[in-house]
Amino acid sequence: MRLAWLLAGPGLLVFLGENDAPSMLSYAATGARFGIGFFLPFVAVTFLVGFIVQEMAARIGAATGQGHARLIHDRFGRFWGGFAMLDLLAGNLLTLVTEFIGIRAGLGYFGVPPELAVGGGVAVVILVAATARYSLWERITLGLALGNAVFLPVALLARPDWGAVGHAFLTWRPLQGGLTHDSTLLMVADIGATVTPWMLFFQQGAVADKGLEPRDIAAARWDTAAGALLAALFGLAAIVATAPLMGHGVSAADWQAAQFATALAPRIGRLGAGLFALGIFEAGLVAAITIATASAYAFGEVMRGPHSLNAGLREGGRFYLVLITSTVLAGGAVLIPGAPLETIVLLVNVVATLAMPPALLFLLLLANDAEVMGEWRNGRLGNIAGVGVTLLLVGCGLAYGVSVLAG
Repeated sequence: MRLAWLLAGPGLLVFLGENDAPSMLSYAATGARFGIGFFLPFVAVTFLVGFIVQEMAARIGAATGQGHARLIHDRFGRFWGGFAMLDLLAGNLLTLVTEFIGIRAGLGYFGVPPELAVGGGVAVVILVAATARYSLWERITLGLALGNAVFLPVALLARPDWGAVGHAFLTWRPLQGGLTHDSTLLMVADIGATVTPWMLFFQQGAVADKGLEPRDIAAARWDTAAGALLAALFGLAAIVATAPLMGHGVSAADWQAAQFATALAPRIGRLGAGLFALGIFEAGLVAAITIATASAYAFGEVMRGPHSLNAGLREGGRFYLVLITSTVLAGGAVLIPGAPLETIVLLVNVVATLAMPPALLFLLLLANDAEVMGEWRNGRLGNIAGVGVTLLLVGCGLAYGVSVLAG
């Protein structure tokens, strides 16, 4: 058990970090719009998809000791390595903005001024990174990430019909009303709440930074499975918690002002609403820490500079500069008067889903590279699952495109 505790970390963090502010928004909007039904088993399946993808990333990191961006650079050339890094940095900056919107909205429910909420969040991200020790950074972030469990008591306070919950999983009825633009948007957003490009770069970089080796691949796989299971449980709890809002006109567009928590108060009490707002704050804070670190990993790997949280502040100057700069820019954007924050929040998970197929292509090529992976390369079952996931995401992107064109 002690060995398992020491080896655990990257898999738990990547999934609990991806249960971020826009992800919990997607689940809350799903529960408020469709209640308990089709989307419960659907979201559970998205976490299975996430496990398939992240297991490959963890295995590659342990087998090679290299981060994702570094391997793309070495195997496919400078152009693709640079492209992957710049694409990730841009996407991560957009996502970081949504995390600070979550921090602002969650603390705003308790009357905390936006400047204090965002400034405090930026300070926490920087202070945790400044420990200059991966092991300490990991344990602090993991402790914060376990706060995602706050959505469980919120779901219990909503007094759900557990028979309906069980029936939803056993029957998985077709989506009520069929595929519409609204339901397709939530389906794509819920997938993007589980499978995103930054997760590949973060987990592979964290596995390498932690020093896991090929002999640790089995432990890394269990760590990833535990992360997927816990994050799925907390995500499903968010859907169950907001299901009482179904039919009351609460939508994702209301979230910037913490309307979900406000709308829940008459139905689950002030305690439940306060826990929900606290969960949104926690989700944004943990994701800000992990996503900013993923950006720094990618930059350091491609630029051949220090790319480890074990590097001192002077030695790893450029690594920490990327981490701090992206955090400050994202936090500052949230405080710009009139910034289209709601639009960013609603689109970020959709963009993540649409960006995944190219990222998965690189992942599959690396996982099948005998020179890189040796005996740990993908088997037939792994390739079937990986190709299936890629086709699923391409299909979701096409479905979303058709729904947009159809109005």
